[in-house]
Amino acid sequence: MTDSFWKEFQNEMPEYSGVEMPPSYYFCDNEKDANECADLVNKGIKQATTHSLYWLQIHEEKLPTNGDLAIVTDWHGTPKAIIKTIKVEIVKFKDITAEYAFIEGEGDRSLGYWQKVHWDYYTRELSDHSLQPTLDMELVCEYFETIWPKKQAIS
Repeated sequence: MTDSFWKEFQNEMPEYSGVEMPPSYYFCDNEKDANECADLVNKGIKQATTHSLYWLQIHEEKLPTNGDLAIVTDWHGTPKAIIKTIKVEIVKFKDITAEYAFIEGEGDRSLGYWQKVHWDYYTRELSDHSLQPTLDMELVCEYFETIWPKKQAIS
């Protein structure tokens, strides 16, 4: 399914015809949130995601970089959108701004909502490694644009 999604993208966007298929993944750690986030990405509302630097280091994952591509899926692995990283910053949890929370696009898009759901998420994510989130923990803020499917201009 992901292969055909990628091929369809390459057919519609020939500038990517020689590009190897990027990784595919879903956001969050549960079906409801993963599916909601995939829908928000598909609509171009969710334009950022935030990784715990601890988690990336523990799993020896590379930091995202400008130009990275990814296929966003729902919880069941059905591809929904292709994103391209446009900016990466490392920011402490306590320094996340209301503007960033809005760009991330989840819930009511407020800083309060962002802080609550991300604190809870990092608590679950890090507990497997006997760690806990702190206000000073470093986060990798990855800004992206949804490059496919292309949105129709509203006239």
